[in-house]
Amino acid sequence: MSNTPLAPAPVASEHMDLRARNVSFSWDATPLHWLPGDPFAGHTINVLHLLLPAGERWFVHVCKQVLPLITDERLRADVVGFIGQEAMHAAAHDDVLPHLKRLGLDPTPYTAQVDWLFEKLLGDRTLPPGKARDWWLMERVAMIAAIEHYTAFLGDWVLNAEELDRRGADPMMLDLLRWHGAEEVEHRSVAFDLFMHVDGGYRRRARTWATAFAALAFLWQRGARFFMENDPRLPAAKASLGQFFRSGQQGVLPSTGAMLKSIPTYLSRTYHPSQEGSTAQAEAYLASSPGANGGVRP
Repeated sequence: MSNTPLAPAPVASEHMDLRARNVSFSWDATPLHWLPGDPFAGHTINVLHLLLPAGERWFVHVCKQVLPLITDERLRADVVGFIGQEAMHAAAHDDVLPHLKRLGLDPTPYTAQVDWLFEKLLGDRTLPPGKARDWWLMERVAMIAAIEHYTAFLGDWVLNAEELDRRGADPMMLDLLRWHGAEEVEHRSVAFDLFMHVDGGYRRRARTWATAFAALAFLWQRGARFFMENDPRLPAAKASLGQFFRSGQQGVLPSTGAMLKSIPTYLSRTYHPSQEGSTAQAEAYLASSPGANGGVRP
């Protein structure tokens, strides 16, 4: 297999100058079951609040380490903007966790495991300067690019998930998800461009995709099970793949088919993230998001 780093030119019209937005959300009126009549779908989406604070702080930490290796000024500016946005995402999702605890669902046992994963298993290692240290940094940069493929996929999905509106989803939670999703679409190319700039090897890209996909699938199903089994209003509730599949068919979660189709998309040698999603749609939502424009509840 060739290890030649191939990628098409980005779609120029999809590039935006990135900035972190100061956002404000208030959770006092948001119920535990913020998607009426469907606690499973709501809790499956709630896994974001468990994974993202630690995960996005890890993104920031790794990207700061690789900044000195960037020789392209535009890419450097993109990465700095990406760092700012990811730090804000981590803080915004972190703020939801005390609210869940007040409603009787303490996320601490799960978030402690997630913190260990990103801080210890995927954190800095005591390695001598040189090839070993460089290898571990490149592995993590590539893994972030793979994860960002899925955060952009989810961002595009939630911007278009009209069924959530029809089901009466809590406006504050929906605004948080769509603000975050829109920024994921807005900066969807940055981590991939960074990886291609500092390494770009196809074998590494494919290998780290497999690691990232397996880890996300494992953590997400564990998180959904954790929420369902610890929900004080759902005694003896369970989460299942069948529920996930049916929720995807109904439009309240991403469909299984769309998720499977995203795999060959990322693994294609001609893939570039700017080919997926719409920056114009993301910018339109960000211009109207109450949380990103004064924090007024819809």
